[in-house]
Amino acid sequence: MNVRKALERVLLQVQKPARYTGGELGSIVKDPAKVDVRFAFCFPDLYEVGMSHLGMKILYSLMNEREDVWCERVFAPGDDLERLMREHRIPLFGLESLDAVTDFDFIGFTLQYELSFTAILNMLDLAGLPVRSKDRPGLSPLVVAGGPCACNPEPISAFIDLFILGEGEEVNLELIDLYKIAKREGWDKQTFLRRAARIGGIYVPSLYDVSYREDGTIEAVTPREGAPARVLKRIVWDFDGVYYPKDFVVPFTETVHDRAMVEVLRGCIRGCRFCQAGFLYRPLREKRHATLDRQAHDLCDHTGYDEVSLTSLSTSDYSELEPLLNDMLSWTERDAVNIALPSLRVDNFSKELVERIAAVRKSSLTFAPEAGTQRLRDVINKNVSEEEVLRTCRTAFEGGYSNVKLYFMMGLPTETDEDVAGIIHLAQKVVDMFYRLPDRPKGRGVSVTVSVACFVPKPFTPFEFEPQDTREELRRKQRILLDTVKSKKITVKYHDSPTSFLEAALARGDRRLCPVVEYAWRLGSKLDGWNDFFSMERWEDAAEVCGVDFSFYANRRRSYGEVMPWDHLDYGVTKAYLIREHERALAAQVTPHCRLNCSGCGANKLVGGACFGK
Repeated sequence: MNVRKALERVLLQVQKPARYTGGELGSIVKDPAKVDVRFAFCFPDLYEVGMSHLGMKILYSLMNEREDVWCERVFAPGDDLERLMREHRIPLFGLESLDAVTDFDFIGFTLQYELSFTAILNMLDLAGLPVRSKDRPGLSPLVVAGGPCACNPEPISAFIDLFILGEGEEVNLELIDLYKIAKREGWDKQTFLRRAARIGGIYVPSLYDVSYREDGTIEAVTPREGAPARVLKRIVWDFDGVYYPKDFVVPFTETVHDRAMVEVLRGCIRGCRFCQAGFLYRPLREKRHATLDRQAHDLCDHTGYDEVSLTSLSTSDYSELEPLLNDMLSWTERDAVNIALPSLRVDNFSKELVERIAAVRKSSLTFAPEAGTQRLRDVINKNVSEEEVLRTCRTAFEGGYSNVKLYFMMGLPTETDEDVAGIIHLAQKVVDMFYRLPDRPKGRGVSVTVSVACFVPKPFTPFEFEPQDTREELRRKQRILLDTVKSKKITVKYHDSPTSFLEAALARGDRRLCPVVEYAWRLGSKLDGWNDFFSMERWEDAAEVCGVDFSFYANRRRSYGEVMPWDHLDYGVTKAYLIREHERALAAQVTPHCRLNCSGCGANKLVGGACFGK
């Protein structure tokens, strides 16, 4: 089929045709006859979400730097286009060539969110491929996946040929080189997968057998055919020298994060016990401020963006932030480019920082106390006091801001009703403090937005052993939260507990969830991260048909000795460390951050020595 002509006949019938046309500034088109490997980089969500993802931008440009590789972007279609694709038998296609993805050698998915799992199956089906790996016997197209949710890939292990653990800049190219050998020498798929399993950071689930105990827990995960007993994630040692693109694809249509982005550091020093990313991306590595200034300037020059974001898990922990901002302000002020700092800590937020980030234009500021009381902040190792929260908000108000967003979580381990009410009490103290300030912004009232997410226990965190609150308990706590609000200056937003319940089940699930994911998709689940498409009833029906109890995965406490579905995967943080941190959490004991004292998490082995060169 000529996909281009078929699309031309239907695109005017969809709401946002710019999602599907390609041809944007910065997109890369090659002659398919002149490349050896074609890679379809698939984001299992809509265009405007996927085009905001920094990892896709990096790997897209990195692979296309090679003359022998052509990487194209693929996104999940909206519901309107999907109906037309199925009606007119238009296959899933790459944006650059508009060729069907079955013409590609690799179909690679990024796993950013557990509720995108059904979108992966839907995209494979739209491509005309069987969703299960065992039903795709040929060498190509190979279906691969990476990203943070690859740390526990078991609930979708039946559908993916291999997983890439950790950072992809180096291992993706090694995998492509191996594939070129396989094509040249005529290997079959199984031979390629066995050889790929020897590459550091590659996990081939079909090479592992899982056995279970009578109580439903895992007895053992046993490797076969020479596969390693534990698969260690990949990291980039020289982060300052790692590849970074000078150009981004600039969308024709609005996206979630429509700006240039530079990655200032990887990892995090803080050790917040709920935060999976803070452990998955260890150890901390930084770029030099001169490198970041050059990369930011290049991106703004090439793309025309008037905003650049300094991206990381905790940008205000960057050790060279002040010289970086000094360097960047020399040209951002002149060119009217806004500097965005999306990840600010309340314990190192200063008046000088306010002045720098407000130099071009003001917007609201966002901080994350995470818990409403000091006891619970100590449990989660937030290492932030109420006094620091109030001082930070005061600094922002005195700097001309009047809108503050505060992020919290509900259902944290050991949480009480007093902790829930404490969220609103803290927000009220921020409101009261604003009106006591003699130097507050004149002519404006204060607005404090309280955003409350439901806690989801995740693998490779000290809370991987903890149960999630039941949906009934979370709804009860949400009522307490709303009943505590007494001021119109406080706006409360909270997440839906059913989606968090499903996220918890998928995050800590095992291979027995594969049939559930497939059945839920066959019932109609596909873009579950969107309220318009999510149906808990479908998932509950799928679980019932497959004989699975989601509460076994979401609401059950784990013993320290239990074999976790992900214990054969190594992200550098030892289980002994997670157990120590869990015990400290139950005792409400804080652990100093990494720059103050090494807590012995184990991640230093990934860089061959101490994380900070001591």
